[in-house]
Amino acid sequence: MRYDYPLDPELAAAAALIPPVDLSDPAAARAAQAREVAERVAAVDGAGVAVGEVVAPGPRGAPDVPLRTYRPEGAAGPLPVVYSLHGGGFVVGSPDVDHAFNLWLCRELDAVVVSPDYRLAPEHPFPAGLEDCYAGLCLLANADAGLDVAADRIAVLGDSSGAGMATALTMLARDRGGPGIRFQYLGSPALDDRVDTPSARAFTDTPVWTRRLALHTWEAYLGAGVPGGEGVSPYAAPARAGAAGLRGLPPAYVAVMAYDPLRDEGVDYARALLAAGVPTELHLFPGTFHGAAAVEYAGVVRRMRDETVTVLRRALAR
Repeated sequence: MRYDYPLDPELAAAAALIPPVDLSDPAAARAAQAREVAERVAAVDGAGVAVGEVVAPGPRGAPDVPLRTYRPEGAAGPLPVVYSLHGGGFVVGSPDVDHAFNLWLCRELDAVVVSPDYRLAPEHPFPAGLEDCYAGLCLLANADAGLDVAADRIAVLGDSSGAGMATALTMLARDRGGPGIRFQYLGSPALDDRVDTPSARAFTDTPVWTRRLALHTWEAYLGAGVPGGEGVSPYAAPARAGAAGLRGLPPAYVAVMAYDPLRDEGVDYARALLAAGVPTELHLFPGTFHGAAAVEYAGVVRRMRDETVTVLRRALAR
C-alpha cells in the first residue's frame, strides 16, 4: 500500500509491504501475531544472555503474573533493571513481541530486563493489565525474590500502549508509596482516550496505526462508551492527570513519530511533565510512522536505537 505522506525513503519502502492491522477479533489477532513472532523468537541469537521466568503474586483475586527475565551471563552483583512493557493497543502482545529487543537491551546496558505478561483487554479491561504490571514491579523491588537487582535503579520502558501503561505505573507507584522508579522511557505513547489531537484527526490512514484503531482499542480497554467521557482515570489515560497529577514523577524521555495519530498526545504529555517540574526530553523523529522501529535497517531507526541506549545508560548510572 502506498501512503501520501513524506516518509523517510527507507521507511516508505517498508511501509508499502506492511499489511493493515486488524484487531476486530482479538483472539484471531493474537493467534496471528503469535505465529508471526514464534519464527523470530526461534531464530534470534540469545548468546550472552540468560533468559528465565519468575512469577509475581497476582493482584487480589487475580492470577499470578509471569515475568520473563533477561540477565547478562556472568554478570555479578545487583544490576540495574529495565522493566519493559510490550505494546499492542491493550489488546494484543506478549513478551515474545519484544524478545529480540529485550535481548539487545540486556547486552547493551549490562542490565536485567524484565517483561511482564500482563492481562489483555477486552476480556480483562482496565485496571487488570496495570495491576499486573504493578505486581511485577513489586517483585523486582523484593530482595527476597532472588533476582539480584538494584531496586534503586529501575527504569520503566514501553512503546505505544506499553508506554501509556509505563507512565501510569509510575503514577501508581508514587501514589501507593510503592517501589521507586528512577526513569520512564516512553516511545510513541498512547495516553489520551479522547483521540482528538490535531495529529489524531489528521492521520487517519497512516501505516500501522490509525485513528480508527486507536478509538477501537480504547473502547476495548475502558469499555464501550467510556472513552472520551467524564471520569476516566488518569491511571488509564495519563493525559487526564493534569499538572498536579504529574508532580513528583521520575524524569522522562518521550519519543514520537512524525506521521502517527499519537504524535501530539506524546508532545502534549512531555510539555505537561515539564510544566509539572519533571525533567523531560522530547524527540520527534522525522519521516517516521507508528511502529517504524521494526524497520531496523533504516538509518533513522538506527539513530532511535542508539539514542535509546544512550538515554537509558545515563539514567541507570550509579
